[in-house]
Amino acid sequence: MTEQRSGFPRRDAEGRVLSLGDLLGVGLAGLVVGLVALVLFDAAFVSFGAGEFGRANGWLAVILPAWLYWDDFRAWEFGAARVVAALTAGVLAGVAGLGAAGLAAGAPPLLSGGLGAAVFTLGYAVVWFPGVRWLVRRTG
Repeated sequence: MTEQRSGFPRRDAEGRVLSLGDLLGVGLAGLVVGLVALVLFDAAFVSFGAGEFGRANGWLAVILPAWLYWDDFRAWEFGAARVVAALTAGVLAGVAGLGAAGLAAGAPPLLSGGLGAAVFTLGYAVVWFPGVRWLVRRTG
């Protein structure tokens, strides 16, 4: 793991993200970009008279973070460790995100879904990053 590829997030020679901070930073940046895009699309549709503002599904903001997580998943060697870590992180983060969105159920879908997507984005990274490393060390 001494050789690194250039760019951000910083990655090792195999393409795995090197630090939890990088994974969280890029994941949250992707979430913000997704939320801004949703707000702009929602505002555009409202200006055309196609509904009320805030009716877009905020969960769509998780697309860029999910892409980042998929890319990091693919960088790990084929094996049970990465699958177990990904499934565990996905289930825990998904339940936490759905719980957060449920707590904001009275809010417009853009807000409640955006909150759920934010909790998912944070939760997945916090479980996946140390989890996959621990499992690989334990099984490898």
